[in-house]
Amino acid sequence: MDQPSGRSFMQVLCEKYSPENFPYRRGPGMGVHVPATPQGSPMKDRLNLPSVLVLNSCGITCAGDENEIAAFCAHVSELDLSDNKLEDWHEVSKIVSNVPHLEFLNLSSNPLSLSVLERRCAGSFAGVRKLVLNNSKASWETVHTILQELPDLEELFLCLNDYETVSCSPVCCQSLKLLHITDNNLQDWTEIRKLGIMFPSLDTLILANNHLTTIEESEDSLARLFPNLRSINLHKSAGLHCWEDIDKLNSFPKLEEVKLLGIPLLQSYTTEERRKLLIARLPSIVKLNGSIVADGEREDSERFFIRYYMEFPEEEVPFRYHELVTKYGKLEPLAVVDLRPQSSVKVELHFQDKVEEMSIRLDQTVAELKKHLKTVVQLSTSNMLLFYLDQEAPFGPEEMKYSSRALHSYGIRDGDKIYVEPRMK
Repeated sequence: MDQPSGRSFMQVLCEKYSPENFPYRRGPGMGVHVPATPQGSPMKDRLNLPSVLVLNSCGITCAGDENEIAAFCAHVSELDLSDNKLEDWHEVSKIVSNVPHLEFLNLSSNPLSLSVLERRCAGSFAGVRKLVLNNSKASWETVHTILQELPDLEELFLCLNDYETVSCSPVCCQSLKLLHITDNNLQDWTEIRKLGIMFPSLDTLILANNHLTTIEESEDSLARLFPNLRSINLHKSAGLHCWEDIDKLNSFPKLEEVKLLGIPLLQSYTTEERRKLLIARLPSIVKLNGSIVADGEREDSERFFIRYYMEFPEEEVPFRYHELVTKYGKLEPLAVVDLRPQSSVKVELHFQDKVEEMSIRLDQTVAELKKHLKTVVQLSTSNMLLFYLDQEAPFGPEEMKYSSRALHSYGIRDGDKIYVEPRMK
């Protein structure tokens, strides 16, 4: 049978990990020494292979000599073959079947949708625990075949595969703990529930960048579908528009980590409001959008939640509000304290025997105030002396003799006095 045209796995392996390109390193798992091969073999007298092989974007189309793969890759545990030109599952099987300790396999961005994966080929993947099929356009039939033949599979990556629906597998995959299925076109919750049926032991579900709409499921059903779900990522779920969808997350009995950025529901709130309202609505989570929720932050958020909804009409108040009122009691609204510096004050202006109340800006300088007073007291700025009297100052008036000094630096308050006197010649 003719080999497919293109570069083989073994050819690329020899080139990349030759002694000239990959210096020999000693130590467990760092490299292997292979004795000299018969004359005419394309291999060097040794290759320095680590246990983690990265052969992405190398134009690989086929396996090459299987005996040589077996001789060189007996110790390999991780293999990255992403972005190559592998389109035949039989060629992938030839590689994987000769890597007996393989646990991680990345086949992303290979055109594998062009061939059918038979069960006897999938059997060569049996020891793999982490499988990456991103942008491979792998059909659900292919995924089902893999699931039946990988009894120890723990992590599966199915991103960028243009899935609009989910096809249920005839058997459950009890081993899978993490499913990464971002950047697809999954919209209806009925498709997501199929994932719960297929993967009952799922711990982490990453659904970011799909078009998920409302979570149409009863609380009891959600608890049965995802009994072990600890973490869910719903970033940029464009169809989530109501708080009831967020409340549904409380139905997952073991959920403790949630990621919820970029959804329409939250766009009208400030960053602080989003976080506090989410924390208050999700009492069991310990991490939100990657940040730990401390006990103090939870209490602050729950108190904020009470005050946020206390003026809402009864029919718009969520049930969580009443739960928190039972916990903390009815809270008083927070006093509104304006901490901005005063921009102007009203002072008494004393000149000769006259007293006039006037408003002055505190952001101006002494020189600017003198210009403003020039027409009031009929003195030139060079012939004008200013004195400031603090109502509570024990030492009497203070001369305002520095022309460039700002008025706010004197601490002037409403009711204080400013005296104007002519300069003595």
